[in-house]
Amino acid sequence: MWGHSYGKDDIESGREPLYPMMLESPELRWSFIRKIYSIVSIQLILTIAIASVVVTVHPISHFFTSTGAGLALYIVLIITPLIVLWPLSYYYQKHPVNYFLLGVFTVTIASAVGLTCAFTSGKVILEAVILTAAVVVSLTLYTFWAAKRGQDFNFLGPFLFGGIVVLMLFSMIQIFFPLGHISTMIYGGVASIIFCGYIIYDTDNLIKRYTYDQYIWAAVALYLDVINLFLSLLNLLRAVDN
Repeated sequence: MWGHSYGKDDIESGREPLYPMMLESPELRWSFIRKIYSIVSIQLILTIAIASVVVTVHPISHFFTSTGAGLALYIVLIITPLIVLWPLSYYYQKHPVNYFLLGVFTVTIASAVGLTCAFTSGKVILEAVILTAAVVVSLTLYTFWAAKRGQDFNFLGPFLFGGIVVLMLFSMIQIFFPLGHISTMIYGGVASIIFCGYIIYDTDNLIKRYTYDQYIWAAVALYLDVINLFLSLLNLLRAVDN
């Protein structure tokens, strides 16, 4: 099966290849892609639900900002996703442990996103949501279209990694030496561009490179791309609004 080239006239494939010289079954790859987007959709729905509760129930945000226990819990929420990634790297193929760890990962990130939105105006949140949805859909469709015509985005990997390093260093500088309103806008704009690149890069990997047993990692990558793009746009729009 893997050594046979599937073309548009291949009756057994049932679908056209997603990119030129595709050797695997388009049906199997499409099933894999549908599975990933189903998982990511559930993650995003859960994120929206949890974040909405955090934003609308004001005692929650008040607890996190006015008490020492709330601050400690907030730090736990920030650290937990990083910790969960370690056991997830070992159990990403073991059901249902992998889904349980993915659920913990999603819930903690959703809570942190909700706390970020709790101190942002509804207008800015709505603008960020609309922009994020439009960008994600547009870039996803573009990547599938480009892959169909032979484009490959694997070369973006080193540049995007370098961009993430710059963002992390910039964030540390901002913590210890605040650079002001303009720098916040620049940071939000640059971060948005970088995570747009990651959406293209990870979607291209979804089409061509992720193996079928890596569905958890593929879902984590795309989910983080969407969340980070939203937070970057939120940061940018909040700076502009102020």
